[in-house]
Amino acid sequence: MSRVHSLARSLVSALAALGVAAYGGAALVTVADVIGRTVDMPVQGVVDLVQLFVVTGAWLVMPYAFMTGAHVGVDFVINSLPKALRVPLQLFAAAVALVLVGLMLWYGFETFEVRSMFGDRSQQLGIPVAWYWYPLLIGLTVSLLGVVLETAATWQRVSRHE
Repeated sequence: MSRVHSLARSLVSALAALGVAAYGGAALVTVADVIGRTVDMPVQGVVDLVQLFVVTGAWLVMPYAFMTGAHVGVDFVINSLPKALRVPLQLFAAAVALVLVGLMLWYGFETFEVRSMFGDRSQQLGIPVAWYWYPLLIGLTVSLLGVVLETAATWQRVSRHE
C-alpha cells in the first residue's frame, strides 16, 4: 500500500509543479507583452494565454493543497479541541470535502460537455474552450485523491497515537 501511496503523492506533486510552471508562463507572457509594447511588438493573444496559464495553475496546484492540508482551515479552533473530538471532526471535514469536490467535478464535467459541444473558442487566439476546462477536470479529479491521501495521513497519525 505504501508504494501506491508514494506514487499518488508523486502524481499530486508533479501536477503542482506543472501548475507552478503555468503561473510562471503567465508571468513570462505578461512581461514579454509589456516589453513588446515598448517596441511596438505586443504579444498577440496575451489575454487568452494568461487566462489559460492562470486557470491551469490554479486547478493543478489545488490537489497539493488538499494532500498537504494547506487549504484554508481554522486550526486554532481544531487544535483547541480535545483529541477525542478533533479526529472525528477532521474525518467529517474530509468527507464533506470529498462530497463537495465530487459535486464540483460532476457539474464541471457537465458544463465542459456543453461548452465543448458548441465548439466555443477564446476571443483572441481561438483556443478551444475545452483547453481551459481540462485543467479544471484534472485538478478536481486529483483533488479527490489529495483529500484521500490527507485523510489517510490523519488516520495514520491517530493510529500511532501522535
